[in-house]
Amino acid sequence: MAKSSIRKVIIPLLCIVIVSGLWVLYTHKSKEKGSAEDVSAMPDLLEIPVSGNGQPEQIIEHTGFTVSYNSKWREPNWVAYELTRDESYGRVERYDHFDPDPDVVGVCPEYWDYSDSPYDRGHMAPAGDMKWDKNAMRESFYMSNICPQNHNLNDGDWKLLEQQIWEYARQNGHVYVVCGPIVSDHPKTIGKHRVAVPDAFFKVLLCKIGGQWQAIGFYFKNRAGSKPLGTYCKSIDQIEQMTGIDFFPKLEDSLEDRIEAQYDRSAWGI
Repeated sequence: MAKSSIRKVIIPLLCIVIVSGLWVLYTHKSKEKGSAEDVSAMPDLLEIPVSGNGQPEQIIEHTGFTVSYNSKWREPNWVAYELTRDESYGRVERYDHFDPDPDVVGVCPEYWDYSDSPYDRGHMAPAGDMKWDKNAMRESFYMSNICPQNHNLNDGDWKLLEQQIWEYARQNGHVYVVCGPIVSDHPKTIGKHRVAVPDAFFKVLLCKIGGQWQAIGFYFKNRAGSKPLGTYCKSIDQIEQMTGIDFFPKLEDSLEDRIEAQYDRSAWGI
């Protein structure tokens, strides 16, 4: 066989052997490096919970968040998203125009449902966390992401926690957020589409702080008040009992059990 022909056969074979060897080495090291405490080893979409409260649910994925829409309440069961350090510095202008969610199957509330009520159109995934993308910003104003919220709460302690979440993302690189309403069996409603007025709201956070996973919950009654954030703190287990929602189910079981049973206010600077 001519030398040129030999080269045509051997060189491609050598390339295949080298690439295969590098791939085996890479995957072996990746497996060794992964652990329950390593964010790189965690599955994607850690923020997505599992609803177990028997409520109607339509899961809708938007650019910056995922919503579990409740067709009975005309608002979300929960809204979940991850905020990263880079996203927290976004500069997209506020959209400020509320629209029905085009992905909702069935009835979605409209802007006017809130017009004759004393309640704000309260964002669950806040517009301030969606400044990193124009579509994310616009979709945060979909009515599937909105709940009737006491104005003092919306513009007060709820907003204060939203601002604190920016700091968690900037200090630690990321934070996972799930929030939503807590609605009674026979709620008051507003508007033509009978949007349920929540009794309260929850927000749960997951973040890696100082190399360790930490989780914390918050419970806000839907009424005026101005208190330190620490007064609203709950464990994740407590919020799960209130809502029937399983938060952060993709975590390794022993880690999930540990961080959801208690919380460390000092780790969160509260």
